[in-house]
Amino acid sequence: MNPIVIIGSGLAGYGLLRELNQRHCPHPRLLITADGGESYYKPALSSALGQKKTPADLAMAQSSTMAQELNAEILTHTRVTGIDPANHRLTLASGETRPYGKLVLALGSSPIRLPLTGDGANDVLSVNNLDDYTRFRERLTHARKVAIIGPGLIGSEFANDLLQSQRDVTIIGPDPWPISTLIPQTAGEAVRQAMAAKGAVWHLETFNGAIEKTAPGYRTTLKNGTVVEADLVLSAVGIRPEIQLATQAGLKTQRGIVTDALLQTSDPDIYAVGDCAEVEGRNLPFVQPLMIGIRALASTLMGQPREVRYPAMPVAIKTTLHPIITLPPQTKEGNWTFDGTPATGILGRFIDPNGKLAGFVLTGSRTPEKTMLMQALAA
Repeated sequence: MNPIVIIGSGLAGYGLLRELNQRHCPHPRLLITADGGESYYKPALSSALGQKKTPADLAMAQSSTMAQELNAEILTHTRVTGIDPANHRLTLASGETRPYGKLVLALGSSPIRLPLTGDGANDVLSVNNLDDYTRFRERLTHARKVAIIGPGLIGSEFANDLLQSQRDVTIIGPDPWPISTLIPQTAGEAVRQAMAAKGAVWHLETFNGAIEKTAPGYRTTLKNGTVVEADLVLSAVGIRPEIQLATQAGLKTQRGIVTDALLQTSDPDIYAVGDCAEVEGRNLPFVQPLMIGIRALASTLMGQPREVRYPAMPVAIKTTLHPIITLPPQTKEGNWTFDGTPATGILGRFIDPNGKLAGFVLTGSRTPEKTMLMQALAA
């Protein structure tokens, strides 16, 4: 019996393996990962400093422990270089091939790389996994001034964490306000003010892709003429689904690996789940849809097909200096209304043309009102 093979050891890969084990899956299971296979909670990377956790603290279990607990074979530091759907075989970087019965792509996402120039460009860091984070923390040991390129969700969470470890933080980017793809301007301004009160310097709607080395660190001159000096530069401009392996195998891809509601790709024996998947046109790189996906997929792989059905899923953003919960509206037709002040907290409601609540944002002291808004949404 050929195994169920999972490529990727992130929340999706290990989560699916755990679900299959709990359901006493009779099929052999193999998980292949390009890194060390440590089990860790990826969202914790952007809040570990404030919690005084080291990279070692974040690793909840080593791959050997996971293999034993989940009754699976786990290959670490092993890169899959090719998929042969016709023959149900994988090619590894070593040249070895492995068979599969069903294949699950839990490939995650990759940081968007800016086309930076200057002699300091290659020193700019991105954090997308535990290995990246370990390198970041090593460099951070000798860095007091940190420049973050990207004022979105990831950049804002890292800025929040760095501020709580007494770093001088500058956030740079072309965005009009913080986290602008997920929250309206009024809420973004509340976050900006809260972090500025703790010392953050924001340079929005301006950027220059040149990073130059200096004797103490790095310098970038923004388009508005402002010079930013830093000991370390972190790029956090976003992530994109990892689709290269699927594309090379001839699977249908768009932004992500295209799947139906069963998480089945254009090949009936290959599935995709987590950040890499585009499920019926939606790519949702957050924990809640990932968890819904792995539970449904485990059922499907056990012979009980179960479609993914997403409820309303608010996103909690870990800017603890001014926390945010947001449910972005799925339509642009409508208007925002706001209560509260940026200093204490904002409640924003997005009302559609029919007068119905279609989205919301809560910041600061207003976050406990999530339950009330979720009830109103369901009414």
